[in-house]
Amino acid sequence: MSNLSVLIIDDEKNLIRSIIFSLSDPSIEVAAAHTGKDGIEQFQKSRPDVVLLDLGLPDMSGLDVLHQLKTLNADTPVIMISAHGDTRTAVQAVKDGAVDYLTKPFDIDELEVLIHRCAEQQRTQKELSFLRAKQGETQSIVGLDATTTQLKAFIEQIGNSSAKTVLITGESGTGKSLIARCVHDTRFKDAPFIEINCAALPEQLIEAELFGAERGAYTGASQKRDGLIALADTGTLFLDEIGEMPLSAQTKLLSFLENRSYRPIGGNRIKQANVVVIAATNRDLKQAVTDGAFREDLFYRLNVLPIHAPALRERPKDIPLLIKYFTEQFSSKEGSKAPLWDPALIQLLQTYAWPGNIRELKNLVERFTILYPGITATAQHLPPEYAPQQAIQTPESNTPELTSQVESKEREIILKALSDSNGRKSVAAEKLGISRHALKRRLQRLNIES
Repeated sequence: MSNLSVLIIDDEKNLIRSIIFSLSDPSIEVAAAHTGKDGIEQFQKSRPDVVLLDLGLPDMSGLDVLHQLKTLNADTPVIMISAHGDTRTAVQAVKDGAVDYLTKPFDIDELEVLIHRCAEQQRTQKELSFLRAKQGETQSIVGLDATTTQLKAFIEQIGNSSAKTVLITGESGTGKSLIARCVHDTRFKDAPFIEINCAALPEQLIEAELFGAERGAYTGASQKRDGLIALADTGTLFLDEIGEMPLSAQTKLLSFLENRSYRPIGGNRIKQANVVVIAATNRDLKQAVTDGAFREDLFYRLNVLPIHAPALRERPKDIPLLIKYFTEQFSSKEGSKAPLWDPALIQLLQTYAWPGNIRELKNLVERFTILYPGITATAQHLPPEYAPQQAIQTPESNTPELTSQVESKEREIILKALSDSNGRKSVAAEKLGISRHALKRRLQRLNIES
């Protein structure tokens, strides 16, 4: 593990010596300043990963120091240290940009956990900033996982080609519409991007929507209308949920894809459109062909350049970045302070199956942003379906043998967490996503010596 640099700004020299002596994690390197002015100067020189800032300094208030630190670097996490009875000022500091506060005297294990949590959040923020700086036309696709990197490279390759037809497959919620938009943006600067959801329109209207219709061509056609193909001319037509397109419309679409020509409903003239067609589906089109629900010739005509949108469970390394990305979006939208994400919670979410994929993660982040602004979100805040015990697959019957198996597995997990934490219960509880008191109860119940 790389070292973490921590700057403590506090005039109590004994407290600083005590913190340095008591910290058991050798990766934490501590520097000290005893005045606000000295602290600001050291901050500018060393750029620490985390700052511990006392509210009561001899030359200036802790709030004033906080404001100056945030002006110099808004991303560096600052933890306030307050004396007993100074909670109101500490809360104000959190509103002004501090990530959290500790009241003297505080538990050293709690401090270590908080330092690591802040450092991890800053690391994620740096990765996200780096990602945004490096991404080109695919900047909307957030992620550094190898699967995501390959996807973005493939999108760039297709977008810079002369390909006219692309098929995007993947589960619901994996971002197929976003991929389509990225392909379009890679190729075009100011061309139209026209989208239609093939599952959202009645069968009798989808042809008119695509190809247009002359006045009086069908009941209700009171005036001439241009179709979406005409509107997409020189740009991109995105056909979402292509697997739901009725067979009658599939036939006309196949004809259009052959030579990019079409005839509006009720019209006599053949029209041309220079259009890139991108189709997307969460259905197995090969199976749909077998079932007679999708034309085989249309499938092969669309499947010239297939792009697979990976499920979120296939790109777990992207989950911390996506959480950070959506948190920033929703906290800005709500005009509220962003929730703080416990690293143990993020680790837990990286093991979750995400049946709803990115859409489900986005909804969860929105919920947390609204319900827990400025609060450290832990596993205890999760809805029941995300709870850690869901990861243990057990039969429904609750037999004594089953209970023994579950307890054995629970014991194994807890002992590993304690071993990885060098026996420190606060850190082990953090890894497990439970409170220290909850861990203590489990240790007693399982007769684990503490």
